[in-house]
Amino acid sequence: MEGSSTDLISSLLPLVALFAIFYFLIIRPQQKQAKAHKEMVSNLKKGDKIVTNGGLMVEVAKVEDTYFVVKNSDGTEMKLIKEFVAKLLEE
Repeated sequence: MEGSSTDLISSLLPLVALFAIFYFLIIRPQQKQAKAHKEMVSNLKKGDKIVTNGGLMVEVAKVEDTYFVVKNSDGTEMKLIKEFVAKLLEE
C-alpha cells in the first residue's frame, strides 16, 4: 500500500512542476500585461496621442463608454473601439 502512494506522488511531481513552470513563464506575465493595458486605456483622456493596433498615430478627441473618437493628422475624426489601442505615445 505504501509503495503505490509513493509511485503516485513520484508520477504526479513532474506534472505539477511543469504546470508551475508554465504558470510563472506564460500565464502570469500575460495577466500582468493585460492588467497594465486595461489600466492604460482607462486612464486615457482628451488630447492623448495613441497608436492603434493598425499602426495609426492618432489623438483622442472624445472619450465614450466603449470607444474613443480620435482625430487623424489631417483632422479627420473616426471612432476607435477601446480594445484596439496599442499604446500611449509619450511626449
